[in-house]
Amino acid sequence: MERESAVRAGEDEGRLDAARLGAELGERATLVQFSSAFCAPCRATRRILGEVAAMVPGVAHVEIDAEDRLGLVRELGVLKTPTVLVLDAAGRVVRRAAGQPRRADVIAALGEAV
Repeated sequence: MERESAVRAGEDEGRLDAARLGAELGERATLVQFSSAFCAPCRATRRILGEVAAMVPGVAHVEIDAEDRLGLVRELGVLKTPTVLVLDAAGRVVRRAAGQPRRADVIAALGEAV
């Protein structure tokens, strides 16, 4: 995830679990996407992350409507949609990017998580 906004996540973000996300984590990694209803790049990001999750065993894609989950959005400092978090198996954020990612960048980011 090679965008200017891609940063290595700090320890203060803690872990995200199924209860906080509202969906089960992947066995090896989870791609968490924050989206909004009228966000065109969010649709493309949904497709890219879904395809990557389908081709990499043990990886889940979870999409969260930012407007419905404002508390979590604020807690994680999500400022725009789409924002993608890559979680390891324990739910720790290992990569973060805002904007539509490229498929190759998502696959490379998963390498850090698994």
